[in-house]
Amino acid sequence: MKRNLLWRGLLILAVALICVALAYPPKQKINLGLDLQGGMHLVLQVHTEDALRAETDSDMARLIDLAKDKGAPGLKGNRTGDTTFTITAPPEVRDTVSDLASKYLPRWKVSRPGENLVFTMNAKDVNDIQNSAVTQAKQTIDNRINQFGVTEPVIQPLATGHRILVQLPGVDDPERVRRLIKSTAFLEFRIVRYPKGGGGVPTREEILASFGGKLPDDVEILDGDARDRQTNEVRGKTYYAVEKRRTVTGRDLSNARPSHGQFGQPNVEFTLTPAGAEAFSDLTGRNVHSGLAIVLDGRVVSAPVINSRISDRGQIEGGFTEQSAQDLSFVLRSGALPASITYLEERTVGPSLGRDSIQDGLRAGILGTLLVMVTMLAYYHLSGVNAILALVLNVLILFGGMGAFHSTLTLPGIAGIILTIGMAVDANVLVFERIREEMRAGRTVRSAIDQGFDRAFTSIIDTHVTTLISALFLFQFGTGPIKGFAVTLIIGLLASIFTAVFVSRWMFDLVLSRRRVQRISI
Repeated sequence: MKRNLLWRGLLILAVALICVALAYPPKQKINLGLDLQGGMHLVLQVHTEDALRAETDSDMARLIDLAKDKGAPGLKGNRTGDTTFTITAPPEVRDTVSDLASKYLPRWKVSRPGENLVFTMNAKDVNDIQNSAVTQAKQTIDNRINQFGVTEPVIQPLATGHRILVQLPGVDDPERVRRLIKSTAFLEFRIVRYPKGGGGVPTREEILASFGGKLPDDVEILDGDARDRQTNEVRGKTYYAVEKRRTVTGRDLSNARPSHGQFGQPNVEFTLTPAGAEAFSDLTGRNVHSGLAIVLDGRVVSAPVINSRISDRGQIEGGFTEQSAQDLSFVLRSGALPASITYLEERTVGPSLGRDSIQDGLRAGILGTLLVMVTMLAYYHLSGVNAILALVLNVLILFGGMGAFHSTLTLPGIAGIILTIGMAVDANVLVFERIREEMRAGRTVRSAIDQGFDRAFTSIIDTHVTTLISALFLFQFGTGPIKGFAVTLIIGLLASIFTAVFVSRWMFDLVLSRRRVQRISI
């Protein structure tokens, strides 16, 4: 009997020591949520029409290329809406184009109201692209925030409206975070058609004049910053005529990192995937001595001249600072956003509010715990000490569990701790009342304790398991503070079962083992 008590006592001591080690120091082991630490709360609107237009342009270009391969060159495409486009084709090849669309582009409906073929995207595919854009935007923002180093961010798509909730505790540079999140960072490499030397010209009119007043269908004008060669300061705008065709884009990048150029200026060095390197090698090999426009978010960052074939790596130069080069590397590695976003709601929670919340929560927790302890002592006398010691260990296990998982403590999480205290005391009340009933029935002290724990065990398990299931659902489907509440409740419930059934019973057995007890203070 004594050996059994020793091993049980050593197990309880080991659990207590492990939990102290896991929870100390609490500032390093337990993160504070947005409502306690302060930070940023954002609601973002994803403009899914951008993704629809990109898919429409891509499918239209693919159909024209397919028709050209099948002996039907000279087709002209025109996007007429986010999910519609027309193809102008001679009458003799319209059936061929329609058959190709049915075979290779099944998400498009084809009609012939006149001379043109009109293509309309199916409603189901429109919805799938919109949902995919939101999911991809969420993942991209998640990647960027993780590289920024924010602890325990909440990034969650909302149920309606193609919106994303972003909560970032402890952010000390909100403006930089806004730039990182909102930057589309869509990178493209395009061949410069004018001027031939790769540099830009000061006006659009000069470009139009070089093409006889009208741009070819496969060319468009993009602008960039004109910089002073000595100071690198922006002096105005410069313009380029570039091919519309996007052979290599940011999707072909395998890595991007900040670097320095020949004269020490910050830039971004990139490497390409094997497929991207092959396409890039072919593109640069066919256009030696032409300009290569490096286009970021629709603007030309730089346009160096291609001196020889380039395979799998290169550099982006554009008057970067050290931080802007670092940020561009972040967003390029995380991938381009599939659509533009705007801020619908933005709140900055100051740390002073967090400190007030922590102090109020601690006061409530300490006051509630003291009242519970006084009540247990007043009602159950010395047996109340048993409940108090079990309660202290329960809270210690709870904080140790949070420290082990580096959980985030939120204001509702503090409420979860207080609720756990109530649940733990409730378990002791069930046991103590059972023991009282058995003693009134004339049983000995040992028999009353044995029967009390045995008969209360089922009730304790029932109440804790049902609450635990509810907490698991809150954790699975909740966000932010709700998930914080669920975490503390789950850990607290598991600790409560251990302390109420195992620890409290051990303390009763320890008292009974030392002397012959005829009566207990309960």
